[in-house]
Amino acid sequence: MFDEETERIRKQQKFLQDVEHAIRDVNRDILQAHIRRLDRGRFVAFATRVAELRAEYLKAALALAEGRGGEDFAALRAHRQAFEEARDAFAALERAIERGYVDIDEA
Repeated sequence: MFDEETERIRKQQKFLQDVEHAIRDVNRDILQAHIRRLDRGRFVAFATRVAELRAEYLKAALALAEGRGGEDFAALRAHRQAFEEARDAFAALERAIERGYVDIDEA
């Protein structure tokens, strides 16, 4: 019984490793087709834009809190959504780099 259980666990682990490898290959192939190379300049430009969107969102929130925003919650929501989308996209790009899906130029 122990040998059967050990064999079952081994097969499951092998299956999961094979699937993980296949998923890694698929992600790399698809992302490479859309993002050929990423260099420091493009990455920092993206980070800069996320910071700008964060600043715009917080500026709008503070203006609203200080009574200068004209109670424009729709504009505040739009700023928040833009910032959150950019932030999440940046995190997704970081993850893609960490996992080796996107090649980077180190220059």
